[in-house]
Amino acid sequence: MSDTNGGKRSFSAIVSIIIAVVLIVMIGLALSDARGENNAIRWLNFGGGEGGGAGTTTVEGIIGSEKRDYFEDPEVKSRLAEFGYTVKFSTAGSRQIATNTDLDKQDFVFPSSGPAAQKVKSQGGSYSVDYPFFTPMAIASWQPIVDLLEQEGVVRNTGDGYAFDMGAYVKLAESGKRWRDLGDTFPSPRQVQVSTTDIRTSNSAAMYLSLLTWQFEQEKPGMSTEELVDKISPFFVGQGYSESSSSAPFRDYLSQGMGSTPLVLVYEAQFLGEQMKDNSRVRDDMVLLRLEPTVVANHGIVGISDKGKELGRLLSTDPELQRLAAKHGFRPAESGSLADELQAHGLPAPSDYVNSVDPPTFDRLEQLLDAVGQRYSGQPPANEEATL
Repeated sequence: MSDTNGGKRSFSAIVSIIIAVVLIVMIGLALSDARGENNAIRWLNFGGGEGGGAGTTTVEGIIGSEKRDYFEDPEVKSRLAEFGYTVKFSTAGSRQIATNTDLDKQDFVFPSSGPAAQKVKSQGGSYSVDYPFFTPMAIASWQPIVDLLEQEGVVRNTGDGYAFDMGAYVKLAESGKRWRDLGDTFPSPRQVQVSTTDIRTSNSAAMYLSLLTWQFEQEKPGMSTEELVDKISPFFVGQGYSESSSSAPFRDYLSQGMGSTPLVLVYEAQFLGEQMKDNSRVRDDMVLLRLEPTVVANHGIVGISDKGKELGRLLSTDPELQRLAAKHGFRPAESGSLADELQAHGLPAPSDYVNSVDPPTFDRLEQLLDAVGQRYSGQPPANEEATL
C-alpha cells in the first residue's frame, strides 16, 4: 500500500514539474510577443544562443551598403562572435533607413550620416546612438580626366594627391560644356557631371546636395529655397538614371571604366578599402580626388533593442573592431589608425580634410531633398541589395 502511495506521489510530482515548465515557456512566449521580439528560441535554448551559431545571439538590423564589406569580413564576424554576437543585416539607402523603416522589427539601424542617425534616434526615447567611424566624401576618377580638369582649374596637384575644387567645378558644369569640349583625350558627348546616387534614397547624394547648398549660399547669401533648388536640381536630374545606394556606382566605376563613370562621388572609405584588398580592383590609372570643401559622413549606429545598443558600444570601443574599420578604409572614432593600415599595405597616408563643411540639419536637408526630388521624371530606384 505504501509503495502504491509513493508511486502516486512521484507521478504527481513529475506531472507538477511538467506543468510548471510548460507554464514558464508559455509565459516567456507571451512576454516575447508583447515586446514584439522573437525570443522563443532563447527560452527554449537554455544555452543562450538564438540561431546565430554556437553560443551566439543574433542581432538584426539595416545598414548603409558601403558598410557591407565590413560586416562580411570574417575577422569582424569572428571578433563579434567572441562577444557572443552574430549580425544579420539588410542594406538600404540612409534616407530610406531614416524615413521608411519599421524600427520595431530591428535591433539596430546603421545609416551613413549624423543627421539620419539623429532622425532615427528622435523616434524612440530609449534609443542610443554611437559613431564608431567616419569618412569624408571624395571623387573617384581617372588620370586622363584629372589631366583635363587640371587644365580647367578644377583639379590641382597638392603634392600628396589631388584636390577637386567644388567652386570651379560648379562653374564648369553650369557652363554646359561637354567632355569633348575639353580636348581630344576624352571625346565624350556627355556633359561634365559628377555621377551620384539617387537623391531620393541615398545619403551620399544628400551629402553632395549639402556641398552644393553650401557653395551656392556662399556665392549668394540669403538665397531663397526655390532659387536654391533651381540651381541644384540640374546637378542631379541631368545625370539620368541613378542607383539607390552607394555601392552600385562605385561598382560600376571599378568594372565599366572611364567611359561609363569619368567622375563618381564616393565615400573615401570605399576607395581606400578596395585598395587594401588582396585582390584589389583599383588600377594605377584610377585616382581619388579630395573634395574642397568636403563634407564628412559620420556613420551613426542607432541601438533600438538592448542587443543593438551593445553592438553599437562594441563597434565604438573595442580596439580590434576599430582596427578592422580602418582596414576597410574608415577613419576610426576612438582608436586604430587608418594611416597605419594603409602603410601596412604599402599605400600612402590619407589626405587631410581640414576644408570641410557641416551638412544642414535633417529637417532642412529633407526640405531640399523633397524639392529637388520632385524635379525627377521617374520613380525612385528600388533597393536591390540582398539581406544577409
